Amino acid sequence: METNQSNQNKINIELSEEVAEGIYSNLAIITHSRSEFIIDFVKMLPGIPKAKVKSRIILTPQHAKRLLKALQDNIRKFESMHGELKESDQDQMPYMFGPNAQA
Repeated sequence: METNQSNQNKINIELSEEVAEGIYSNLAIITHSRSEFIIDFVKMLPGIPKAKVKSRIILTPQHAKRLLKALQDNIRKFESMHGELKESDQDQMPYMFGPNAQA
């Protein structure tokens, strides 16, 4: 009986080769409304004034909070293995994206 319940709780997730390659992003722009959080992943290159959104993820506020907790947990694990991550002055973006956006 326990094995049957365990199998019912499993999720079969498919990852295509194209998605598995990933998309490089060095900037995330986060906006939100009452019902959703939108994260735009952008690739900016030095000397090129135009940047493109490479991917957009839309989340419920509850899922955004679960994502935040999962990222915090994984950063703690990473830092325990590799040392503290430090932000440099170069990490700060000199652009303003509007009152609701954060990079």
